[in-house]
Amino acid sequence: FPGFGEPLPSRQLRPAAVLVPIVARTTELTVLFTQRADHLLSHAGQVAFPGGKMEAADAGPLSTALRETEEEIGLHRRFVEPIGYLDCYQTGSGFRIVPAVALIEPGFTLALDRNEVADTFEVPLDFLLDRRNHQRHSREWQGRERFYYAIRYGDRTIWGATAGIVRNLTERLARSC
Repeated sequence: FPGFGEPLPSRQLRPAAVLVPIVARTTELTVLFTQRADHLLSHAGQVAFPGGKMEAADAGPLSTALRETEEEIGLHRRFVEPIGYLDCYQTGSGFRIVPAVALIEPGFTLALDRNEVADTFEVPLDFLLDRRNHQRHSREWQGRERFYYAIRYGDRTIWGATAGIVRNLTERLARSC
């Protein structure tokens, strides 16, 4: 499922990248998420990975993901060990997202840009990789039924592109075992 509302083939997809930050806690691995600010015009209040549009000065997707992560949540790249990339994810809003997976060393301090991010939280990686926690939903959008994943964790719902990227991570790890 490429995402909630695959872009029309005639649309030019805008390049973007996100960081999938896996924090190496002493007792378990967790994944760091952001909760977007409520006042944003697009995707307000939604759970997301840090990231955004690629800029001309970015050397590539990893550069974009690291820059955006530093800007949005203040996670310095010295704590980030890149692991690799997941499959590109196309959104209904016209983005082609490259997810860069990285291991994050504990000991970091976050400084949120409140214009973009309201909060951050971590979810155990084991919870995210358990397919029983992935719910498949559908809704009509632009006259067509569209499918997307949702993952409920406590009082938060990870859905849409973010849940799709988590699902891709789950599938990739399952195939590698």
